[in-house]
Amino acid sequence: MSAASVEQPFDADEPFSLTAIADEIMERHPGYRVEIIGGHLLVTPSPDAPHAIVLTDLMIPFLAAGLHGAESKVVQGVAIKLPTGAEDYCIPDLAVVDGDINDHFIENNAYAPICFRLVLEVTSSNWRDDLKTKVGAYAEAKVPVYLVVDRKHQRLHVLTDPDGSEYTSHRVHAPGETVTLPDSVGAEVTLDVEQIIKAGQKKAD
Repeated sequence: MSAASVEQPFDADEPFSLTAIADEIMERHPGYRVEIIGGHLLVTPSPDAPHAIVLTDLMIPFLAAGLHGAESKVVQGVAIKLPTGAEDYCIPDLAVVDGDINDHFIENNAYAPICFRLVLEVTSSNWRDDLKTKVGAYAEAKVPVYLVVDRKHQRLHVLTDPDGSEYTSHRVHAPGETVTLPDSVGAEVTLDVEQIIKAGQKKAD
């Protein structure tokens, strides 16, 4: 899911908590998602129906591969603590995590990145955050696989092999292709790009 960066009009000498601001925004705007990356708030409105539908469709091959069991879980909207700042965290649309994720709780409903095998984002209006800002954040967290369903350009991005603030492998797949995810996910998962992209499209006006 993509987001819009929010600049804060606070005095630089006045201490404040971005986490407290994020909590207040979510309390005042139910359904909004607030993340903190590099000391900046990213605020995302509630998703549209195609966004939700493609997420459900994507869960099916992960579940069919047996990834939701004792050894691993398939989850939506679970926060990952980021190493990019003291308060930084992301909330990926979908993730494959180790089965013992509850042992890796840190704070503010965020979990240690070590238990995340894969994170996935479905783009919305501000798709640049998913394709740029979050790439660096997830790479620094050493998440092995990052998938982006790029609804604007109708592509599926598969990023692997994190190194510093980037992924050394970034493959872009178009409708008509099938993609088999890396073994690090924990099982063989093959995705039909056309099926995914079609599920995420809005009806033409």
